[in-house]
Amino acid sequence: MLVRAWYHVATMYVDRSTVRVRGKTYTRYLLRDSYREGGKVKHRTLMNLSRCRPEEIAAIELALKHKGNLAELVNVREEMVLRQGPSFGAAWTLLEVAKRTGVAAALGSGRAGRLALWQVLARAIDQGSRLSAVRLASVHAACDVLDLDRFDEDDLYANLDWLAEHQAEIEGRLFAHRHGKQKPALFLYDVTSSYLEGQRNELAAFGYNRDKKRGKRQIVIGLLTDADGMPLSVEVFPGNTADPATFRGQVRKVAERFGGGEVIFVGDRGMIKSSQVEDLAGHGFHYITAITKPQIETLLRQGVLQLGLFDATLAEVTPDAGPRYVLRRNPLRAEEIAAGRRDKLQSVAREVEKQNAYLAEHGRASVTIAQRNVVAKIERLRLGWLKVEVDGRRLSLAEDREALTEASKLDGCYCLKTDLRPAQATKEIVHERYKDLASVEWAFRTCKTVHLEARPVYVRRASRTRGHALVVMLAYTLVAELARCWQNLDVTVPEGIAALATLCTSEVSLGGRANFQSIPEPSAAVAQLLSAANVRLPLALPPRGGRVTTKRKLPSRRKTH
Repeated sequence: MLVRAWYHVATMYVDRSTVRVRGKTYTRYLLRDSYREGGKVKHRTLMNLSRCRPEEIAAIELALKHKGNLAELVNVREEMVLRQGPSFGAAWTLLEVAKRTGVAAALGSGRAGRLALWQVLARAIDQGSRLSAVRLASVHAACDVLDLDRFDEDDLYANLDWLAEHQAEIEGRLFAHRHGKQKPALFLYDVTSSYLEGQRNELAAFGYNRDKKRGKRQIVIGLLTDADGMPLSVEVFPGNTADPATFRGQVRKVAERFGGGEVIFVGDRGMIKSSQVEDLAGHGFHYITAITKPQIETLLRQGVLQLGLFDATLAEVTPDAGPRYVLRRNPLRAEEIAAGRRDKLQSVAREVEKQNAYLAEHGRASVTIAQRNVVAKIERLRLGWLKVEVDGRRLSLAEDREALTEASKLDGCYCLKTDLRPAQATKEIVHERYKDLASVEWAFRTCKTVHLEARPVYVRRASRTRGHALVVMLAYTLVAELARCWQNLDVTVPEGIAALATLCTSEVSLGGRANFQSIPEPSAAVAQLLSAANVRLPLALPPRGGRVTTKRKLPSRRKTH
């Protein structure tokens, strides 16, 4: 009689497998055992560990490795390797702020949305091109924090096209997160320009350059915000677009996407003119704006306004028909203008001394040319009350007192115009709402020069220029939120982000394989920043395995110091 022997000697282990589905990477963990049966090796799944945390899976693997002698676990540190991982604190904090402000949800959870979110975080961390954003991703654990796989600068350039294509949807979701069903009644709108270093941007054109960069093409940027100065929408126009020409689209945008109930538009002087007023009236909207100095002078000549009404306290003029005017003289601003006028006078006086010295040293020098040089400086500084007199070969300055009095009579004076009646808004409310435009100006300064530095633009296509502007706007939302959180700390937002960037992960490796990334205890200064921003750190991060690379390498001949 033949007796066959069956062997069942099991070896338990953790089996892992990584797959990609629709651009997203998934890793599953199974507790399995292998055994020999009838001369064949077979495998059996005992448990699905995919829901376990990375540190739990690492503990199971460690226990299985030393199951024959658990006492050896005491000496396991000899097999454990700790390495400094990538920077983590800045990227994680900005991600949490992006979730809280609705930026992350507005961009969506797809791969394109997560790539766009990295562009927003990178803009807040360190400004630069798409190439620099890729390099930054490897330093700041972008793949681990945002669950991204491999990408390069071409992916980010294409992502700008995606942002431009879906801008209305993104802005709509951000607006819904911020305001819900309660529509704001006040919108602030302002325009700025940003000069370009390159020549081939599709929107580049010569126009009124606010940056005073002669010979530079530019783009025009319009920013629409709510009453708190938080951005709702950004739009990029060709560089030769006049400010009022940008306004009609904003009115339509508010009416169709953001509006509800009585809406008041607040725009700077020169923005809301007669045609823009008609557009607003056609949608049932109201406006608050300021008028220019020539317009004030016209109203004074017509008797609509009186110079005596301009005082340190607010005054108003409400005609039976037509707009209502709120006016004031700011003594501080008047003194600033007077001081500036004195500085210009001294500058012209120095030019006169320079020309006189030259005439004295050069007997054949032309007095007419010297006089012409001084007159050109006077015209450039707009000092029409200043004259140049010639006595032989010597120049001197003479003031036209009557012209000076006329030029300085409106120093510090400003006048607001609105179609709101006193029953709808007092003169104090009108004045305060116009002052809210300062928050938009602060947003522009932050986006252009202070921190986010929208320029250089580094792109040429119109769609990518618009995508770049949207990235900057969304980054400003995060920066503004951090500024609010850290307002009681003695730190600026750039300083705070730089401090957070010093918090790095610790890669824990067992058996030559990275198992997880541990988050160390932050320093007291970093912990204070995290607490003020209401951000909690995780205990660990799983190793995603995603890596970034750049197609374009740094030039071989570059500065080494």
